Amino acid sequence: MGVDIVIHAAALKQVPACEYNPIEAVKTNIDGAANIIDAAIDNGVEKVMAISTDKAVHPVNLYGATKLVAEKLFLQANSYAGLRKTVFSCVRYGDVVGSRGSIVPLFLEQRDNGRVTITDERMTRFWITLEQGVHFVIDCLDKMRGGEIFVPKIPSMKVTDMADAIAPGAEREIIGIRPGEKLHEIMLTEEEARHTMEFDNSFIVTLKRLSGNNDCVKGGKSVAEGFKYTSDNNSWWLTKEELKRMVEGL
Repeated sequence: MGVDIVIHAAALKQVPACEYNPIEAVKTNIDGAANIIDAAIDNGVEKVMAISTDKAVHPVNLYGATKLVAEKLFLQANSYAGLRKTVFSCVRYGDVVGSRGSIVPLFLEQRDNGRVTITDERMTRFWITLEQGVHFVIDCLDKMRGGEIFVPKIPSMKVTDMADAIAPGAEREIIGIRPGEKLHEIMLTEEEARHTMEFDNSFIVTLKRLSGNNDCVKGGKSVAEGFKYTSDNNSWWLTKEELKRMVEGL
C-alpha cells in the first residue's frame, strides 16, 4: 500500500538547543527535509506539506535559519519532481500554545513561586493552538497545488499580558533579551507581499503566476505594496480571558 500524503513536522525546534548544537540542528532540520523530499519523490507520494515557523522569516537564530532553508528546499522540490506527481508546499505559523519549550509552560511553573521571568516587556508573539494548527494544515492539504506557503491569520499577544493572565499578581523579573531572540516575529515580509494573496482567514504566498487560473488563489485579493504581517502590527489581539481558556488543562 502506497503513501498519498506526508506532513513533515519533525524538527529540532528549541532555539537554545539549536544554538548549542548547530550541527545537529542542520542535520535534523535541513538534511532531514532533503531526505523527506527524496523519499517522497522516489515513492510517488502525491502531496508533501512541511510545517514551518515565523522564525524562518528574516531569521536571527540558527533554528530560524534552518527552517528558512527547509522552506526553500520544499518549494524548489517541485522542480526536482519534474513530471512526476509529487507536489510540495509549506505551512508557516506562530508559537503553539503550551508546546514544549514555549513560554506558557514556563509561566505555569513559575507562578507557584510568585515570580515570572520576562526577557523584554515590549515583546509580542503570534499564538495558535495545536488543534487550530492541525485543522489549518488539513485545510491547506486540500488547497495545495505545489509551491505555496500557507499563512493563517492568528492573534498576537504581549508577553506582559500573557504573564498577567497566567500568573496574576506575580512579580516580574526582567532578565534581558536572549541571543537569537526577536522583540516581534514576522509572518510575511514586504518582499513576499508581492507574491501574496489574502483570504478571510489566511494568506497564500506563491511564486507561481498569481491569477484566477491558479486554483489555490481563486477568491483571494492581492495585498498592498509594502504590506507586512508582524506580531506587533497585527489587527487581531488575544485577550487575557481567551488565553486562560487556551491553557486550561495544560
